[in-house]
Amino acid sequence: MLGVIPKANADLFFLTVHAGAEDAARKMNVGITWSGPDRETDYGRQIQIVDVMIARRVDGLAISATDDQALIGPVQRVTQAGIPVTIFDSALGIENYVSLVATDNYGGGCTAARLLATLLAGAGTVAMLMQKPGGVSTQLRERGFEETLEREFPRVRIVARQFGMGDRARSMAAAENFLAAHPDLAGIFASSEASSIGSIRAIRSRGLSGKIRLITFDVSDIHLEALRDGTADVMLVQDAFRIGYETVKSLADKLNGRIPTRRIEIPARAVLKGDLDKPEVKALVDVGRAASR
Repeated sequence: MLGVIPKANADLFFLTVHAGAEDAARKMNVGITWSGPDRETDYGRQIQIVDVMIARRVDGLAISATDDQALIGPVQRVTQAGIPVTIFDSALGIENYVSLVATDNYGGGCTAARLLATLLAGAGTVAMLMQKPGGVSTQLRERGFEETLEREFPRVRIVARQFGMGDRARSMAAAENFLAAHPDLAGIFASSEASSIGSIRAIRSRGLSGKIRLITFDVSDIHLEALRDGTADVMLVQDAFRIGYETVKSLADKLNGRIPTRRIEIPARAVLKGDLDKPEVKALVDVGRAASR
């Protein structure tokens, strides 16, 4: 039996990861136990779940750490108990792991910066609506975005940044603060599912669809509707299903005496409105939507 611990149970991204993990489990003939906190900010609950998995003596453990510092000790307890560990979605500061399976998050942030700068013709003021402190995956996206603007587009300036703390309502309030405080704001980069949805709702509530350039991350029906109606310009989509699949496969391979790939980084796909009818995009998007139902 393999234990799989996401950052949060209800996020569409992790629901899709779960679907991929279940698919791999069926094909590899292993069982999985899926358990995570309700909120990405609840690292205390995630630590409790790690300890439960150790007590149950699972054969392998996969985890997406809610905090890159708070989970180091608990995950080290897992490896000290002789249980192989794969890290997925968000890196953790340990070396004794089987595989790291994640989106190329830094590259995704770089792509977001280049897309937004191009939409702004290389000049303008922008805001960054971030996820939360301590989450490596989104921090890498945010760092890639900021460093790429500084390096390649000096006339595109970040004038505001705020954490939405993985909450749609708080993210909407943060985006509304950006729009109120900076009437000349030209664009927003939202680095996660919750911050994207909050930004979409704030832009719509102020009647600014099509006037503020918006780059979103992850996918949901709300993301897709925003892309179709012009509220969002580009949606960066992770292959969450593959992340879940490769995560479980790495542990199954390890338990069966095979040598798993140490690091698997999967590029995010930039999706524009005109891409939505492409078969490969429909397949990527539909998996995530189906997993949420």
